[in-house]
Amino acid sequence: MNYLKSLCRGMAQYLLLFIFTVLPTITVATHNTTSGGCAIIRPPRDGGIRYRGLTQEQIRSVQILPVDYEIEYICRGNRVIVGPKVRKCLPNGTWTDLTLRSRCYDRHYSGKKKLYIGALFPMSGGWPGGQACLPSAQMALDLVNKRTDILPDYELELIYYDSMCDPGEATKLLYDLLYTEPIKIVLMPGCSSVSTLVAEAARMWNLIVLSYGSSSPALSNRQRFPTFFRTHPSATLHNPTRVQLFQKWKWTKIATIQQTTEVFTSTLDDLEQRVKEAGIEISVRQSFLTDPAVAVKNLKRQDARIIVGLFYETEARKVFCEVFKEKLYGKKYVWFLIGWYADNWFKIKDPSINCTVENMTEAVEGHVTTEIVMLNPETVRGASNLTSQEFLEQLMSRLGGKNPEETGGFQEAPLAYDAVWALALALNKTVEPLKAKGRRLEDFNYNNHDITAEIYRALNTSSFEGVSGHVVFDAQGSRMAWTLIEQLQGGSYKKIGYYDSTKGNLSWFGNDKWIGGAPPADQTVVIEEFRFLSQKLFVSVSVFAGLGILLGIVCLTFNIYNSNVRYIQNSQPYLNNMTAVGCMLSLAAVFPLGIDGLHVHRVRFPVVCQFRLWLLGLGFSLAYGSMFTKIWWVHTVFTKKDEKKDKRKHLEPWKLYATVGVLLGIDILSLMIWQIVDPLHITVEKFTREAPKGDLDVLIQPLLEHCSSEKMNTWLGVVYGYKGLLLLLGIFLAYETKSVSTEKINDHRAVGMAIYNVAVLCMITAPVTMILSSQQDASFAFASLAIVFSVYITLVVLFIPKMRRLITRGEWQSEQQETMKTGSSTNNNDEEKSRQLERENKELQKIIQEKEERVSELRNQLTERQALRSRRRLSGQNQNHSTPAPPASQNDPKSLLPPPGYPLPSSDNHSLPPSFSNSSNLYQPDGKIGRNNCHTSRLQLLYK
Repeated sequence: MNYLKSLCRGMAQYLLLFIFTVLPTITVATHNTTSGGCAIIRPPRDGGIRYRGLTQEQIRSVQILPVDYEIEYICRGNRVIVGPKVRKCLPNGTWTDLTLRSRCYDRHYSGKKKLYIGALFPMSGGWPGGQACLPSAQMALDLVNKRTDILPDYELELIYYDSMCDPGEATKLLYDLLYTEPIKIVLMPGCSSVSTLVAEAARMWNLIVLSYGSSSPALSNRQRFPTFFRTHPSATLHNPTRVQLFQKWKWTKIATIQQTTEVFTSTLDDLEQRVKEAGIEISVRQSFLTDPAVAVKNLKRQDARIIVGLFYETEARKVFCEVFKEKLYGKKYVWFLIGWYADNWFKIKDPSINCTVENMTEAVEGHVTTEIVMLNPETVRGASNLTSQEFLEQLMSRLGGKNPEETGGFQEAPLAYDAVWALALALNKTVEPLKAKGRRLEDFNYNNHDITAEIYRALNTSSFEGVSGHVVFDAQGSRMAWTLIEQLQGGSYKKIGYYDSTKGNLSWFGNDKWIGGAPPADQTVVIEEFRFLSQKLFVSVSVFAGLGILLGIVCLTFNIYNSNVRYIQNSQPYLNNMTAVGCMLSLAAVFPLGIDGLHVHRVRFPVVCQFRLWLLGLGFSLAYGSMFTKIWWVHTVFTKKDEKKDKRKHLEPWKLYATVGVLLGIDILSLMIWQIVDPLHITVEKFTREAPKGDLDVLIQPLLEHCSSEKMNTWLGVVYGYKGLLLLLGIFLAYETKSVSTEKINDHRAVGMAIYNVAVLCMITAPVTMILSSQQDASFAFASLAIVFSVYITLVVLFIPKMRRLITRGEWQSEQQETMKTGSSTNNNDEEKSRQLERENKELQKIIQEKEERVSELRNQLTERQALRSRRRLSGQNQNHSTPAPPASQNDPKSLLPPPGYPLPSSDNHSLPPSFSNSSNLYQPDGKIGRNNCHTSRLQLLYK
């Protein structure tokens, strides 16, 4: 879009240059003999009229000339025409430009020399500002020409045309001004679109352009418009005032709607830059070309409240008709409009809208306008020796009593008046510098750059008091002025303040009125409301936690006091003490879990987060770690293979404490790393906004404070993973040792029961609290009650049975008193001793079986030796032919002796084992040996 604009602008510029430099004359319209016509007019003094196509006789006889017939003024001698040179007959019977006088001027006139100002006044069109600005400029010229101290040797004369605020019409008129005598020393256009055209072309003719009614910010471009000045401030001068009002009423979000024209686009671009510097956001930006309906609906849909409207007066009526339909007005909305509309602009009947005057009046009520101060509010006499009120009186007299509200450009009339005075004072300032250079103002021509440069310097340094206020130009040639702030109250505009952008000074009257009693919010008011924990729930759980801590103290005291009792000693009391301390620390963590922003300031809240983490972490490590250590060592000692039991039967307490210390050290180290690398801090969770009951323009923004860190999920994953593995391993070990019975750790079954409960509660509570983290009551209830229940179960399961046993059986005090009780200790350990005897019996049976196998083997060897001896003896007898002897087994007592190396059999009365019954042929035992009453001496014989 910007590219197309630049392309069109460039083409128009080259077209103008072609027209103004190439075409030497204007083509004259041909004669038309249509019906109707114009009466012949009188020629100027010292001049005549050239009637084209008519002879002198025809001229004398013709009284009416036809429509579209053109006449041309001519002057005698060296005189030149001042004013329209050519007039055309119009269909209504009049000639063109009859309001402008044509006369002959002698360029060698010896009196005051005339300096001509070429002006374009829009008498009609989008902004008919010439209706009041032209009489105002003529008033200024009359006073300047009468002054003897300003340009005493010169007379200023105004040559003007009606541009109709149309660039196309202005192109033709600019050609007439440039190519028609006399030479104009300055151009004075009005209307931004016309001034843009004139100012861009004027530099080709070394002409200064001084505008009285152009507000487009684009005209502040010195590269594009190097010779342009204006007494009408730039439209961007409204923006500092708007920003000041936004800050005064504490608005940080605005919306804009604009008509798609260059002047409003440039103004809005400047506003966007200024509000950005002020920390104000433009949340909605809408534009339209002709129909604003869609743009207004978008403003409504996007909840725009503070709206800046940039459009011409006719479009303003269309916009506010749509505003009425969309109900985009009232106590929730503020509109900022341009202040140069007519005071009754919303009451003017417009056929392009379908809203009544009452509808429009209702829709525009309360809007604020910013308007350049075009009339000095102070009663001071400036360069013209008139006060602002005296000027208005003279202007009203010159207008002939016309209604100012119906006269276009009435508000800008002081600017046109001061424009003439600024030009006169600047020209007067150049007289002496030019004389020093041997130049005069009347020597000016379109090729003379030196005179133009002197006029430029004089205008650039202008500073005087005018009827519109202090007149001074900035570096871009724009007027610096105050801004008037008005508000429509009850159908009429009321002044509510002034703003001096040069000094940043806001003069406030304090009479602004609002439908809702106060300036509305720039958006739906969002009230931040923190969600806090239910105090009833917190108190209830705290009571249970406090009672649990008391129970833990009782259990710890009981365990320490009875630590010398054998039954307590066999339960590893130091580990139980750690369990009690860990339980109390875990219960203490309930209190910081319930403390939130209701109890402590946000600055101190991270300390509460640290207490939560450390109390719960250390409490779990001590309580669960001590129980886990017990069950671990029971499993390690009593579930191994038989050959490894003897190595682990002796339980060393320091190993138990070392195991707890390792688990505790891991937790402390991990927590320290967490707090150093990624410390806990407070975070605020936002929830969906809620609308309260009633007609309130507010929304409730629920907030909830959390303890968190940058990588909270990572740390929780590590901690939960480690603790979860410990819980699962604890459940497994408790299950594996459920049938084990040991005297060294006599409460391991109770420990297993506690581990079951703690593991189940923790595994359920951890994920549930993460899911319910946004519900403070439910999350606290789950976490705190899980802690309370697990601690109560642990303390009751571990300590209450011990208390009951010692109380009911009277097993108190020390080990010495324990030994004085008859049979109590033996009865307590009968079951254990019985099992131990069974295991020893099995071992003895195994040994006996091995010895029986050895005896059987030796008996076989003995039988073989005896048989061998018998054979030898029989063979010897056969050789000697001797009488056969009786068998050795029957007659020789030596045959009953054992083999060499074996002791002689004992002659005691103990019987042999039954397995020796088959050896009766060797020796006859006196009795039998039973397996259950084996004597050591006989076992020793068997072993050998």
